[in-house]
Amino acid sequence: MLLSLVLHTYSMRYVLPAAVMMGTAPTYVLAWGAWRMLSALLPARFYLQFKANMYVCILKLVTYFYKNPRKSSICQVIIYGDLPKDKENVIYLSNHQCTVDWIIADMLAIRQNALGHVRYVLKDGLKWLPLYGWYFSQHGGVYVKRSAKFNEKEMREKLRAQVKAETPMYLVIFPEGTRYNPEIPKVIADSQSFAEKEGLAILKHVLTPRVKATHVAIDTMKDYLDAVYDVTVAYEGTVDHKGQRKLAPSMTEFLCKECPRVHIFIDRIELKDIPEEQMYMRRWLHERFEIKDKLLIEFYDAKDSKRRNKFPGKSVHSKLSLKKTLPSLLFLGGLTASMLLTESGRKLYVKTWIYGTLIGCLWVSIKP
Repeated sequence: MLLSLVLHTYSMRYVLPAAVMMGTAPTYVLAWGAWRMLSALLPARFYLQFKANMYVCILKLVTYFYKNPRKSSICQVIIYGDLPKDKENVIYLSNHQCTVDWIIADMLAIRQNALGHVRYVLKDGLKWLPLYGWYFSQHGGVYVKRSAKFNEKEMREKLRAQVKAETPMYLVIFPEGTRYNPEIPKVIADSQSFAEKEGLAILKHVLTPRVKATHVAIDTMKDYLDAVYDVTVAYEGTVDHKGQRKLAPSMTEFLCKECPRVHIFIDRIELKDIPEEQMYMRRWLHERFEIKDKLLIEFYDAKDSKRRNKFPGKSVHSKLSLKKTLPSLLFLGGLTASMLLTESGRKLYVKTWIYGTLIGCLWVSIKP
């Protein structure tokens, strides 16, 4: 009985991190909202600086829980290729396999001290997330619908506003439009059929990329960007004994157990090397995904076992100091705990969850 209880408790150890990440949301929104009202009497730069610092704080809080006191992180992060040390205005293009891919983008940005620059292109349904969906929109996130429902005008207007405000930009885009999931073979088959129909190379370990969001982003910000980061991510341990791909680990699995190493290949591309016309950019983007596919075929399927589970070239085992993430946990966790200690604080906390979610949903339904 005791052993069963211990094992059950161990299997549920993701609950505390998840509770902290979600539980601090009302505190975070209250602090941001209060400062926004107070800063109305101050120069705009004071509000913008605080807003940027708070955004970094919440992203560092999330990143903290993917660390392990005994290691540099719950999973070892191995980086190949070109990751500049200095901050840049960039578009980050990556293959997409699981929800952890968002954390990988944060892990790279924090190593360039550019975590506060991260904005995401997200599927439209995520804007309904309680509190966070609305906040990400406020902080420059772009919600897009797929295929024929894609609203180019809305995305351009949002990005132009960011450029006009000279907002530092680290825009994360997953051009496949959905996750590569071996457990849904129909999606993979449909993607391959579409590529064949269009005369494009058929891809094995990635889906056929969609060019619209990438083209709009590059075209709108071409005079503002420094480069495009072409990022290929591979997770060890996602091939079964028959050599077939398995589902990549979810955020919960990362929080709940030891996960294998994550390999990240980065290719920094100059804007001058990217075609401007959408038709030609589409071909260019597909060629970039062909390169990703070849890297992943070598990573997962190489006949020589010594060449598997790694990308070509030199690699760096990237470590992330607790000093970069722990203060955010202590700050937001402390604020939340102090609020919950009093009856009035608890009432305010609950009301923020309820009314903040309702107002946020109303806001994103009216304003993209």
